[in-house]
Amino acid sequence: MSDVSVTTLDEIQRRVLWLAVRIVDAANRDRQTGDGVKVGGHQASSASLVAVMTALYFAHLDAPDRVAVKPHASPVFHAIQYLLGDLDRSYLTRLRQRGGLQSYPSRTKDPDRVDFSTGSVGLGAAAPLFAATTRRYVDAHFGPRPSSRFYALVGDAELDEGNVWEAVADPATEGLGNVTWVVDFNRQSLDRVVPGIRIQQWSAQFAAAGWHVVEVKYGRRLQAKFAEPHGEALRSWIDAMPNEQYQSLFALAGPALRERFLDGAPEEAGLAVADVIDEDLAPLVQDLGGHDIAALLEAFAECDKVTDRPSVLFAYTVKGWGLPIAGNPRNHSALLTGEQIDALRASVGLTHDTEWDRIDPTSPAGIHTAARREHLRRDSVAPGLEIAVPHDTGLRPSRATSTQEAFGRVLVDLSRNDDVAPYLVTTAPDVATSTNLAGFINRTGVFSPVERRAWNEDPVLKWAEGPSGQHIELGISEMNLFLLLGQLGLSWDLSGQPLIPVGTVYDPFVLRGLDAFIYGTYSGARFIVAGTPSGVTLAPEGGAHQSTMTPSVGLELPGVTLIEPAYASALDWLLCDAVGHVASRPSATPTAAPYEEGAYYLRLTTRPIDQAPFEAARARLGDAVLRRQVLAGAYRLVDAFEAHPELATPDGVQVPTVNLVASGAVLPEVLAAADELAEEGVAAHVVDVTSLDRLYSAWQRTLRQAVRTATTPSVPGALRAAFPEAVPIVTVHDAASHAMAWLGSALGVPSVPLGVDAFGQSGTVHELYELHDLLPGSIVNAALAALSLRR
Repeated sequence: MSDVSVTTLDEIQRRVLWLAVRIVDAANRDRQTGDGVKVGGHQASSASLVAVMTALYFAHLDAPDRVAVKPHASPVFHAIQYLLGDLDRSYLTRLRQRGGLQSYPSRTKDPDRVDFSTGSVGLGAAAPLFAATTRRYVDAHFGPRPSSRFYALVGDAELDEGNVWEAVADPATEGLGNVTWVVDFNRQSLDRVVPGIRIQQWSAQFAAAGWHVVEVKYGRRLQAKFAEPHGEALRSWIDAMPNEQYQSLFALAGPALRERFLDGAPEEAGLAVADVIDEDLAPLVQDLGGHDIAALLEAFAECDKVTDRPSVLFAYTVKGWGLPIAGNPRNHSALLTGEQIDALRASVGLTHDTEWDRIDPTSPAGIHTAARREHLRRDSVAPGLEIAVPHDTGLRPSRATSTQEAFGRVLVDLSRNDDVAPYLVTTAPDVATSTNLAGFINRTGVFSPVERRAWNEDPVLKWAEGPSGQHIELGISEMNLFLLLGQLGLSWDLSGQPLIPVGTVYDPFVLRGLDAFIYGTYSGARFIVAGTPSGVTLAPEGGAHQSTMTPSVGLELPGVTLIEPAYASALDWLLCDAVGHVASRPSATPTAAPYEEGAYYLRLTTRPIDQAPFEAARARLGDAVLRRQVLAGAYRLVDAFEAHPELATPDGVQVPTVNLVASGAVLPEVLAAADELAEEGVAAHVVDVTSLDRLYSAWQRTLRQAVRTATTPSVPGALRAAFPEAVPIVTVHDAASHAMAWLGSALGVPSVPLGVDAFGQSGTVHELYELHDLLPGSIVNAALAALSLRR
């Protein structure tokens, strides 16, 4: 705790409360949007955390500390940043406005420095836990960073989110004594008063997971009353009072308040407050610890002393503290009236002319604020690595190989590269070996803060755990996977050390972690994730393990590049390129441009594929051209007239021509269909789409440019190179057919999309491809149908 009086901190928190409330008020009453949509904001939810955040920022935090602020307390955060000089005054009237303050704290959109984006409840709570996991890894591999504490300010209703408990229970997060969660226990969610029984349940769950649990329940006024005669009976009564009854007290005053407060109370509890006059009863019974700065600072210090496990601090608060809507069950999105705003302004000694002023710099509060500004000042950090990432590892298998196998081999080769290897870190939710990370783990080991003895010798997998390991094993939680990848991908900022994070997950379960996947990319994290195996090609596993929607996720999620190669050498180029991008310096606003690459999603398969067609394309095009086209998103794998010279007519008459376009595991069927079409006198070029995402982004860039400049759109180079002729196309994908269907529009030609548009089932690859029209015969028929659609 810094050397500052509680009186000074109370003055600061009153100004923070005013600014937070007025920021929301200005957005709703002073601004005309013209669209009839309510701007919104959360004055009551902000008010409940004012004391907690004042105590942290103005008395407890150090510069290296990192804080996740609950979404609805965003106005409090911005008010504090403004008072500390880190936010320009002009933003205070621009909450929820384009280019202004975001609704919820955002690393990539807000003008002030936000440690953790929040908004999807539960994720901001868990993020500091995985940031601390990352810091522990960084300290073990690169030497200790300046000591940091990681705080999460959590709304009590956020603890209903399942991902919170997945994070708390994961062995990877054990023993993190630099983590503290502060639960804003205001006993209200959006729709209801939270039943009182929940805090006992939550406390027990945290304790069972090995956390240090602290409660800050009562303020100094109530604590003093408890020490008087009959005080223990008073404490017992308040402890036992249902939350619903306690919340109802805020709407009452005078004798009515006393009657409601003592409804059902033992006689001794009534005697304890018999000497309290009616006008003093409300301040007494509403004196909760979450609004007592001294009590909060003592609790923070207690948490700091516990260094062998995370801490959770339940701060009892009032939703709407200090406001006329305090404790109202319907105050979640309620707004103060103009008259109430005027009264609040006057109560802090401000006028219309001075309402946005910072604290008088000559006052004790102003002098302390200036000192805290300097104390919390941070130096800038380098976001990228100055290393040379190879263009490839030279992988050219001579036998049939799957992309999952190739992925594992490339990672092993990169682990031998002295420039790249130190920064590689892998993680998986208990699927490391079945997603081909075993070779990497054998070389680098599994990360553990301490050396752990291996009791079972495995000749295939050397599961050696210790501080030098470079694989972080997680329990079966895809949410935890993407939360950890997100924080590893922000390690350059939050831990002062860039890393190259690589994760693996069964592709169908990408959707189980989707919220955290979105959260990481929205936060600007840079990482690589391989979803493997994928599609109905994982035939015997059945519909529950066969992914169909995941390409759409990769294609549509901003800040993510979907990659789905069919051949090992193409994967080698693409993966090394992704590693190079992740290692390089990111832009200042990673998600500002809709087509900028941040994270990379590789959709892979366990189906071995003959590599000869790719080698033939390499011989035809040359390494440089082929690599450029593979990285751009597509290349012509087979030129129909070169593969079948008999189709070239001497008189120059054009034979019917189509493009067969495919990604991933279905290429063998497409190649067979092209040969069948040649026998029928149809020239079928085969185009291998290695990144549907990059093709789509290139097309959209040209369209958006044309729309914004009122000009004719051009055809992007990647599409021109792969599709030099405007002929009908058939798209073939082990995924929902619509994911590639847009290509017909982009090329301005008839298109027949084939894909998986129903749930799969168990069977052989041949049987399931037959079921979903992915066999050569169906592709041939689709090509003939496409030709018939020509005008």
